[in-house]
Amino acid sequence: MAKRDYYEVLGLAKNASDEEIKKAYRKLAMKHHPDRNPDSKGAEDKFKEAKEAYEMLSDAQKREAYDRYGHAGVDPNVAGGGGFGGNGSFADAFGDIFGDIFGGGARAGGRAGPQVFRGADLRYNLEISLEQAANGFDTSIRVPSWDSCDTCHGSGAKPGTSPVACTTCGGQGQVRMQQGFFSIQQTCPKCHGTGKIIPEPCATCSGAGRIKRNKTLEVKIPAGIDDGMRIRSTGNGEPGTNGGPAGDLYVEVHIKAHAVFQRDGDDLHCEMPISFAKAALGGDIEVPTLAGKVSFTIPEGTQSGKTFRLRSKGIKGVRSGYPGDLFCHVVVETPVKLTDRQKDILREFEELTSEGGARHSPQSKSWKDKVKEFFE
Repeated sequence: MAKRDYYEVLGLAKNASDEEIKKAYRKLAMKHHPDRNPDSKGAEDKFKEAKEAYEMLSDAQKREAYDRYGHAGVDPNVAGGGGFGGNGSFADAFGDIFGDIFGGGARAGGRAGPQVFRGADLRYNLEISLEQAANGFDTSIRVPSWDSCDTCHGSGAKPGTSPVACTTCGGQGQVRMQQGFFSIQQTCPKCHGTGKIIPEPCATCSGAGRIKRNKTLEVKIPAGIDDGMRIRSTGNGEPGTNGGPAGDLYVEVHIKAHAVFQRDGDDLHCEMPISFAKAALGGDIEVPTLAGKVSFTIPEGTQSGKTFRLRSKGIKGVRSGYPGDLFCHVVVETPVKLTDRQKDILREFEELTSEGGARHSPQSKSWKDKVKEFFE
């Protein structure tokens, strides 16, 4: 299947800025990441497609090549032959992207050298409480990691021996074949791009040069962090290949459900049950906050569903200059399991309020009038 245009993949115009490219990629990566769509092959394909588009368009040289020649301009396995010779040739347009892959004859080697790859990024899911998110804290986490083998010190060779240059690629890690107009370069099938062969592998790491073990990292969780935010630990991902840089570790925060509060950005919400008598008569009540209890006065005649706003009693977010608010939603609780005496009092109360009509129950009166108008 033909590849889609990289700009179309990211939903951008060809004059998009570097920042627009980055934002578009992040949005698609979050949407289609395999970890968020474990059962969707289509999502994985879209994630890989967006990643490839970003890698090409975020690199100035590759983007220029793509803008001039399309997908052929950034395909490392396909390049023009002598037909592009002279000044302004196809090879000159890309410089180090392709390296010395032009010329005649089938041979191994060239100036490309062994392929160097950055290590993969890792993700660690950290579940914390709402209080911890609001106040911040320091913690230790244990993550799986690949470390250099202590026996061979990362060479992969048995102590007393050394790796030797691959005879297939001449130590370059890549081989090239010239077929008519096209020059095809690919990873060496024998050394897999390392440029080296290990005659006697290390018994500890089986020639890999690294072993898997857990390591403990100290992580500082900033105050105000929100659900889904990530903390980057540079260089604590998987190690690179052939001397490439290590990847990064991303600690993704997930906040556990709270028994009292629901978070909405920097604001907090909670339900506040009050008695029928308290709603009717008003008075002082105590409500919890993350910093302790506070008191405020509700007016008499407070209705169920009424919301009271307590300013600056929410959470001060990571990027906020001041705290959010706490919204208390009143829920008038209907009494249950009444005694005969309590029932008699309520019946008497109902008769007295009914005599007052709209004076005591304005909402009920308004609703009855609307119903009457509807049927008339």
